[in-house]
Amino acid sequence: MSTLEFLVSLPLIAALAIALGAPARCTALGASVLVFLTTIYCAINYNTSIEDFAAWQFESARTVLDMPGIPTISLAFGLDGISVVLILLSSIVLLAAVLAAPDESKVQGNSRLYYLSLLLIGGGALGAFTATDLFFFYAFHELALIPTFLMIGLFGRGENRIRTAWTITIFLSVGSLILLVGLILLVIKLGAQTFAIADLIALAQGQGIDAASQNWIFLLLLVGFGTLVSLFPFHSWAAPAYAEAPTPVTMLHAGVLKKFGLYGLIRIALPIVPDGFQHWLHLLLILLIGNILFIGLVTIAQRSLDRMLGFSSVMHMGYIFLGIAAFNTMGVSGAVLLMFAHGLSIAALFALNGALRDRFGDLTFRRFGKLGKSLPRLGLLFGFATFAAIGLPGFANFAAEIPIYFGAFDGDASGMNWLRWATVGALWGVVISAVYLLRAYRSIFMGNAPKVRLDDAPDMLLREMLPVILLIAGLLIVGFSPEVLNQYIRPTVNGLFLLSAG
Repeated sequence: MSTLEFLVSLPLIAALAIALGAPARCTALGASVLVFLTTIYCAINYNTSIEDFAAWQFESARTVLDMPGIPTISLAFGLDGISVVLILLSSIVLLAAVLAAPDESKVQGNSRLYYLSLLLIGGGALGAFTATDLFFFYAFHELALIPTFLMIGLFGRGENRIRTAWTITIFLSVGSLILLVGLILLVIKLGAQTFAIADLIALAQGQGIDAASQNWIFLLLLVGFGTLVSLFPFHSWAAPAYAEAPTPVTMLHAGVLKKFGLYGLIRIALPIVPDGFQHWLHLLLILLIGNILFIGLVTIAQRSLDRMLGFSSVMHMGYIFLGIAAFNTMGVSGAVLLMFAHGLSIAALFALNGALRDRFGDLTFRRFGKLGKSLPRLGLLFGFATFAAIGLPGFANFAAEIPIYFGAFDGDASGMNWLRWATVGALWGVVISAVYLLRAYRSIFMGNAPKVRLDDAPDMLLREMLPVILLIAGLLIVGFSPEVLNQYIRPTVNGLFLLSAG
């Protein structure tokens, strides 16, 4: 068994062990620690000097289906610089999510199902980010979505959790079907005899796809991936789902699974249908501004912490789309780095949101005030996570957003074009983010006397603090030394544009 096969199968095997009777929390925690250590091993042994977007490291392949007239399907795994960053993100958030999960005795329902679902979500994400075969790239993501739906319906909070579970199921299923149609058309138009992503890219560089077909294929991919990412206006499923899902599920979906669509655009759409990307660039710019400005204003209007964080996650996807729209090394590199930074910061905020919900139930802002005195540790960690999400210097979010802005303004054009105007609009999103996040911090930890009872609301224990500290530590390490991750990202993104030039 190769390293990546071990990495992907470990959480799936642990989930099976829990289903067969193994101790749920101990098994999940042990598996998530091993996953984290394995990703560190992969990162240390990754060769950062290779600038070949169509090449994979740690590659392994097993043919699953090879029949005449049907493209070959292979259970194949590999790493490039982008997927190294994303498996690091996945392993960190998975470990934090398991640490943030309640004890088995406190789970209201089947605790085995609770913990094995977390492992299935994590294993699906790892499989999607390391799969080198288009079939399994899609299939692993679908594997991660199924337990997400179940967790919201069975373990979610609030009276509307069943309706919310059905809403997210319908939205993401429709998005996945549209994406599937786009991927099938892509393979058909290339006349491919395999689903291997590297072979598809090679075919696109050779015979290619005609411009008209590229336009339709990219539109399908944009709508499909965009729905999964909550691109405006396909975003309305996200905030209710995050507000009512169990805290660990929200951490995993908002922090990790959302990055699947962004990764797919970079890994598949940009190198295979670049003309389609250019054709629909103006539409993409309009939609991402909708994410940043329109959803930003909607976020300001929220009156409860969980809904505000849900819309905040949707809003920040616009910055990553802006980096992709820049279509240059600086912009796309910043977008990948922001995937990592956003994943850690939003997971930390949702973990703290869960700690507040466990203590007080309703998270409406008007019920809170001056909790900083009675819950100083929670207030301190919430402050760090808030500063990271705003993009304060010293955190990974700042190190990622700066190259996105510079990349979007880069180019030969002497005047203002669509991309630069979109960047100017996006800069106002920084102000909007500061408004709603700092207002939330003031309302909860400062301000007026609270209307909630503090007698039975102890400050965070070390066990509750540990997952948040893990996430904030990652944000600070990358914030002070972005090269920790840029050494992986830059060669792969350079390879993408060398491929485009060639």
